Formats: sequence, C-alpha cells, structure tokens
Amino acid sequence: MCVSRYLRCVGVSLVPMAIVCMLCNILLLLPELDIHFLLEGHVTKEATWATGLWGSGFLVLLSARAFIRTSRTKGCWAFRSQMLCQVLYSCVGLLAAFICFLVSGTGLVNGPLCQYNSPSGPTWGAPLGPDPDRHSGYLYNRTMWSGVCMKPESVVQWNVVLFAVMGTISALQVLLCGLNVLNSMMGLILGQGSCQNKVSPVSV
Repeated sequence: MCVSRYLRCVGVSLVPMAIVCMLCNILLLLPELDIHFLLEGHVTKEATWATGLWGSGFLVLLSARAFIRTSRTKGCWAFRSQMLCQVLYSCVGLLAAFICFLVSGTGLVNGPLCQYNSPSGPTWGAPLGPDPDRHSGYLYNRTMWSGVCMKPESVVQWNVVLFAVMGTISALQVLLCGLNVLNSMMGLILGQGSCQNKVSPVSV
C-alpha cells in the first residue's frame, strides 16, 4: 500500500539525517576538536542544550525505527492500530526536530561563545550577537567573522556551518514528520487495501 511504502521511505530518509545532526552537535561541543573548552564551560550554550543529540538525533531515530517496522505490518486491525501509533511517533519526531530547529536558529543568530578583547581585558562572552546600539549581528557583517574572537580559533565559521547544517536538516525532518502525520491519518482512516472482506464461500 502507498501508506506503507511512504512510511518506509520516510523512516529510511530520517536515519542519515538524525546521524548527521548528532555529529554536528558533538562537533559544536568540541571547538578545535579540543575537549578542554567544554570542560571549562567555554562552549556556546545552544550547543550544550544538545538538541541535535536528543531531539533531531535520538528521538527522530526512534520515530524512524517505528516507521520502518510498521511498513512490514500485516493484517487489517494490526495495521490500523499501528497507524495510530505512527501518528504519535510522527508528532514526537516533529516536536523534537522543531525544537532543534529553533535552538539551531538561535545559536546561529546569537553567535559563538568566545574569548575577545573588552575594555577590561580578555573576556569570554558572545560579542557577535545582535546589538541594537552597535550592529545588527555578525551574519550581516562578514568583516566581524575574523578579528573579534581570539579563542577558539575559527569558532565563528565552525558555529555558522554546523548550526546551519543542523538547522536545515531539522527543518527537513519537521517537514517529513509533518507529512507523515497526514499519511498516518490516511492509513488510520482508509486502512490497508487488504482490509476487505475476503471470506470464501463454503463449499457444499
């Protein structure tokens, strides 16, 4: 049935997306691939929320596993009951991916946590975020990408690329899970093509 094939396609598609989001979040926690920034608390707060790990990562993987397994379900009532579960799994995946999307966007706009020169000397903070009194943010001013943050090295490019990738993928996950809610509702209402009366006449 089309519903089952769509479930399998969505499930298979979500697996690599979830893995990429998990890798991106792990890399965001390790600027310069050095763990001491994380241990010292010098990592962008949006990265420490780890929504790429538990949101667009683990919870979406859990939903994808359910989608793939349901596509093998046989029988009318078993199929309908599984479709109801798929609506719930799809909503969980949609919500988790949407949270990751919001956090990724926030991290991208606010800029990375880094060490920069302030009037009181080297300071750790987020100097590239929007400031109505000075500038609208580093995303609209590429000259701020270098020369502001001293440590970690190239942390601006690091955060921009990884948050952008994670945000884009989580947006695709939201779209797929949203469509899957509609698909599962159709499966719940219409059922499998085999959900028909197939009782054979009794031979005399």
